[in-house]
Amino acid sequence: MAGPLPEGRRPAPDGSLPAGITPNVATPLSADVHVPYCRVRCGYCDFNTYTSDELRGSRRDTYVEVVAREIELAHRVVGEAGGLRPLHTVFFGGGTPTLLPAHELIAMRENLASRFGISDHAEITTEANPDSVDLAYLEELAAGGFTRVSFGVQSVVPHVLATLDRTHDPERVGDVITAARSAGLNVSIDLIYGTPGESLDDWRRSLDAVLEWGVDHVSAYALIVEEGTALERRIRRGEIAAVDDDLHADMYEMADDIFASAGLEWYEISNWSRTAETRSQHNLAYWRGHDWWGFGPGAHSHVAGARWWNVKHPAEYERLLTSGITPAAGYEVPTAEERELERLMLGLRVSEGVAAGAVNIATVTELVETGLLNDEAARTGQLVLTRNGRLRADEVVRRLVETSD
Repeated sequence: MAGPLPEGRRPAPDGSLPAGITPNVATPLSADVHVPYCRVRCGYCDFNTYTSDELRGSRRDTYVEVVAREIELAHRVVGEAGGLRPLHTVFFGGGTPTLLPAHELIAMRENLASRFGISDHAEITTEANPDSVDLAYLEELAAGGFTRVSFGVQSVVPHVLATLDRTHDPERVGDVITAARSAGLNVSIDLIYGTPGESLDDWRRSLDAVLEWGVDHVSAYALIVEEGTALERRIRRGEIAAVDDDLHADMYEMADDIFASAGLEWYEISNWSRTAETRSQHNLAYWRGHDWWGFGPGAHSHVAGARWWNVKHPAEYERLLTSGITPAAGYEVPTAEERELERLMLGLRVSEGVAAGAVNIATVTELVETGLLNDEAARTGQLVLTRNGRLRADEVVRRLVETSD
């Protein structure tokens, strides 16, 4: 299970927005539905997920009804604040959302549509493990209004999957991609690089597979060893090697080169897409600071600058909603300094970059001279990371913040 929730202020029992927070209906609104169920717990995972034997006091088969209560709460809260507007994107994440029957995911999507409305051409995505769906399931999703599926592949190399405790058969991935396309769904692939014991040749095998599948969108994330996970304990005991940061950088550069040669261009540090139309609009909603309401245990929300997060365990989440109380555990409203940090941190992740604003010009010049920021963009007042800058994005943000005017 995930680490502890952040500290924050106590929310109003009815879930109303903090004083002074007024949504702007011109800002796109998204929904993020967290489905916290997994068949097995992957050793590297720090997400708020639960296997069947960890669900004491909560039932998977009533999850749709429980989430419906939070959807009703969100509709009331946003409506009372004057911020109702159609949803720009809807994303079902987890966990493994496709452990639920397709008709239950569709029911939650329809409930959101009935309360908020859904924009024309909205992106409706679910995550899926390759072994959790088949053609009939995917066809049902497409008929129910889903437009996109994101498969958690991570690797095609058996020993790498074993280290990550992933259970799917990599030989089946191509088949489910074909099935998803046959159903009319856009397809994205998630990969993880830098797993202990993974070589550059192993990583290349996964990258070559992506090209063979011909996908239009891929996300590639460096493995982060989270404290308290089974993987972290194995590394601490010396059972497997620690993560090699230099190898991470080599793997990132290899991916960027291979994707670019195949027509997949980076648009966010960890995301590549064949065209602007196949970019993940839900991902971009985060990086561009749009509003979103996160539904489900442990879900996080962001509306008009306020942020809050739900209680973690499904049983407590259900108890609070059944009692007519918000499931939010805490909230925060960032200061001006924190908002500026967030603006730079999120804006720099995307390929168009972020306006320089009040950052120190001398620092920008230094970052250009050291090859971390694009010179041409900087001359127009825009901060855009070079590829080396992408590898050192945290350092770039820190230096810009430390020297801001």
